[in-house]
Amino acid sequence: MFGIGGGEFFLILVVVLMLFGSDKIPEIARTLGKGMQQLKNATNDIKAEIHNSAGIDDIKKTFTEIGSEDVSRDIKGEIEKMKESIEDTSGPIKRIQ
Repeated sequence: MFGIGGGEFFLILVVVLMLFGSDKIPEIARTLGKGMQQLKNATNDIKAEIHNSAGIDDIKKTFTEIGSEDVSRDIKGEIEKMKESIEDTSGPIKRIQ
């Protein structure tokens, strides 16, 4: 837990008990718990805001709807068309040389 061994944790508890007394420890623990919860909620809100602003869900949905195989097939088809066009253009050039 937080890289603290059992003996170190016990020592911290003893020091806290001596400094604040037994009647303040539940109040301190409650306050720390609320603070940790607020911090966790804030980080979750920030993560959600970043996720929503980036539009990641829309992008994932688009790729899922399109299907990666269809996109790959279309790209390969366009590449083949460009190769044929280049070969048609370079054919007369090769004959001239």
